Amino acid sequence: MGNIRARKENGRLYLDFSYRKTRCREYTALDDTPSNRKRLQKMLERIEAEILVGTFDYAKTFPNSPRAERFSQPTSVLQAAEGPDAGPTFREFGETWFAENEPTWKPSYRTKLRDIFDKQLAPQFGEKKVSDIQKSEILQYRAELAKVCRDTGKTLSASRINQIMNVLRQILVEAADRFDFITPYQGIKPLRVPRTQVDPFSLEEVQKFLDTVDPQWRPYFIVRFFTGMRTSEVDGLKWKYVDFDRREILVHSARVNGEDTTTKTDGSMRTIQMSALVYQVLIEVREAMNKRPANCRSDYVFSSRFGYPLSYHNVNYRIWYPTLKKAGLKRRNPYQTRHTAATLWLASGESPEWIARQMGHSNTKMLFTVYSRYVPNLTRQDGSAIDRLLTSRIQMPGEPTVDSAQEVPNHE
Repeated sequence: MGNIRARKENGRLYLDFSYRKTRCREYTALDDTPSNRKRLQKMLERIEAEILVGTFDYAKTFPNSPRAERFSQPTSVLQAAEGPDAGPTFREFGETWFAENEPTWKPSYRTKLRDIFDKQLAPQFGEKKVSDIQKSEILQYRAELAKVCRDTGKTLSASRINQIMNVLRQILVEAADRFDFITPYQGIKPLRVPRTQVDPFSLEEVQKFLDTVDPQWRPYFIVRFFTGMRTSEVDGLKWKYVDFDRREILVHSARVNGEDTTTKTDGSMRTIQMSALVYQVLIEVREAMNKRPANCRSDYVFSSRFGYPLSYHNVNYRIWYPTLKKAGLKRRNPYQTRHTAATLWLASGESPEWIARQMGHSNTKMLFTVYSRYVPNLTRQDGSAIDRLLTSRIQMPGEPTVDSAQEVPNHE
C-alpha cells in the first residue's frame, strides 16, 4: 500500500507507492497541509485501483516523470533493464541532486558545493553506480583526504574533510531514498574538529595597527575592530543600513565573492549598537562621501574612490597584511578583528547577553566556549563600558578628514 509523505528538507508532499515491483516516488510542489494530503490521498487511491485492474498508465498520470518512458516499455524489456546495471551513476545523480537543490542555496554556498563535487567527489565516485558504493570505499576515501599532500606538504583540516564528506552523505542518502537501497553512509561519524583557536589583538596592538595603517583605511578598520562584523558584512554594509539617529548598524546583507547576498545565517541578521568611536568615524566617512563627485559616490559605506565595492582579496593582501608587517605585529587573518571586538567587550565587563546579540549569536554558549579564557568578572551593562574604555584609550579621529578608502585595483 502506498503512502503520502513529506520531504524533510522542504516539507513538500510526495507519493510513495509500488508499481511493477519497483518502488516509485513522485514529488509534488504541494505543501504539507491537511487539504493537500487529502487531495493526494484520493489520487493515490485511484492509482492503486488502476494498478490492481491493470489499467494504470504511468506516462499519462506523471507525464514529466523520468519513469514515464521506462514504464511505457513492455514488462519483459523493463525486467531486462532492471538487471544489476540499473540505476544512475554517482555523477549522473549528483547532477540531478544539484539541479533540484540549487534554487534553495545562496550563490556562495552553491559555488562551494559545486567545487567539492567537481574537484573531489566526481573524480572519485563519478562512474560508479550509486547503489554500488560501499562503506569501506567511503572510509578509505576519507583516510586519503586526511593524508599529507605530497605537493604542498599540507593536510586538509578536519572541518574541510567534514564538508566534503557531508556533500557525499547528502547525495547518497537521497539516492538511497529514491532508488530503494540502504545508504552506505550509515554509522560514519564526522571527524572531531578542534575548538576554534582565537588570536585577538590587545588594545595596545589595535592602537599600533591604527597608527600604522594608511589614514584613508583607518575608519574601515575601526569599524571592523569595534563592531565584530564579519568581512562580508562590513564590505556589504550600505548607507541605508546605518541609522545615525539611533546610533545603530543594521546587519541585513553581506557581500560574498563579488555578489550581494544575505547574511551567513538568519541569526546573523542583527542590530549593532555603535560606540562613540564608531559613530564618529562613520560621520566622517559620510561627510567624505558627500564631497565626492556624484559619479564616484556609492551606496556602500566603504568603497574605492570611484565608488566600486571593495574586493576583500585586495584589502587583505594590499592593506591588511602589509600593515601588520610594517607595525611589527604577528601575522593574523583579518577575521581576528571580530574576535578582538568580542574579547574587548568581555574585558570591559559588558553583559554576555548583550555581546552575543552584537555578534549575532543566538545565545551565550559560543561566547563562553570560544572566549572562555578572556572572561573577567562580568557585570551586566549595556554598552557604556566599552565606550568608556575606547574613549580613554583610543585616539578619536581628527584632521585631516579621511576618505572612506584609498583606491585599490578591483579585479571583479
